[in-house]
Amino acid sequence: MKILVTGGAGYIGSIVVEQLIKAGENVVVFDNLYQGHRAAVHPAAAFVQGDLADRAAIDGVMEQHQPEAIMHFASHTLVGESMEQPFLYLGENVINGLNLLQSAIKHKVRRFILSSTANLFDDPERMPIDEAERIVPGSPYGESKFILERLLYWLDRVHGLRYAALRYFNAAGASAERGEDHNPELHLIPIVLQVALGQREKIKIFGDDYSTPDGTCVRDYIHVLDLAQAHILALRALDQSSRLYNLGNGQGFSVKEVIDTAREITGHPIPAEMVARRPGDPAVLIAGSDKIRRELGWQPQHPNLRDIIESAWRWHKSHPHGYEA
Repeated sequence: MKILVTGGAGYIGSIVVEQLIKAGENVVVFDNLYQGHRAAVHPAAAFVQGDLADRAAIDGVMEQHQPEAIMHFASHTLVGESMEQPFLYLGENVINGLNLLQSAIKHKVRRFILSSTANLFDDPERMPIDEAERIVPGSPYGESKFILERLLYWLDRVHGLRYAALRYFNAAGASAERGEDHNPELHLIPIVLQVALGQREKIKIFGDDYSTPDGTCVRDYIHVLDLAQAHILALRALDQSSRLYNLGNGQGFSVKEVIDTAREITGHPIPAEMVARRPGDPAVLIAGSDKIRRELGWQPQHPNLRDIIESAWRWHKSHPHGYEA
C-alpha cells in the first residue's frame, strides 16, 4: 500500500514511517521541517518538503504519488503554547488539516489515520480513561484535534472516508535509529536524560502534594514502537469500518518513578528541584486501551518503564545533540 505520512520527519511520525517500511509498505513523507528533521526520514521513504497551508503543494503530492492512505501527524502540539496562541491551533491546525482532507477527497483516498490526543479528556469522570469518556478538551490544542475528529466523522458519512483517530497518552522511548529531538524540549523523559548528559543542571518537579502514592503526578507512558504498531493495525482494519482508540499502557508512573528509574539506568544523580504545581496539571492520567486490544489484538511489547527509558537513553547517548550532530 502507498501511504502518505504528513509530519513523517517528526518524532512519532518518523518512527511510524520506519515501521511501515519494515512492514513492506510504500511510504511518502510530506513535512515542512518546522519541527521535524530531514535526517530522521527513513532512506527508503520518498520525501517531499512542503507545507499543509499550501493546498497546491498537497495536490501535487497526491497527483504524483497517488497514495491509498494518509497518516496525519503534522501539527502544532504544545498545550501551553496553544493557551498563549489559540489561533495558531484553532486556526492553522484546523485549516491545514482541512486542506489535507479536501485534497484526500478530491483524489479519492479512502483511508485516513489521525494522530489525536489524550488532551481531549481534561476532566475525566473515570480512570482509566476509555473511549466512552466524555470529551472536554483541555486546551485549544485538544480542541483542534477534536474538530478534526468531527470532520472525519462527517467525511466518512458523506464521502466514505474510513478513518481511525488514535488518542495518544505519553509517547516515549526510541527505536534503534530514531528518537525524540524537540526544540524546545518539554517532555519529561528526554529532559531528565538531558540532565544525565550534562546538558541541564537539574530537573524541576512541579508539585509533590497530589493525591498519588508519592505526591507527584502520574502519567501513562507508551513506547513509541508500540504506538507505531497500533497505527499499522488500525490502518489494516479500515477495510471494515472507521474507529476511535485511546492508546496507552493502561498503567501509570509518577514523576518521581521516572526520575528514579532514569538514575538507575544512567548512573547519574539527576538533581531534582521541587517547585510549585503548574496550573491545570491533573493528578493522574491513565489510558484504558481495552478496546484496541480486544478489536485489533494490539498488545504493547514494551510496557515496562525501564525498557522505555533504556531505549531513549541509548538513542540520546548516541545522538547527544539530536539529529543535528
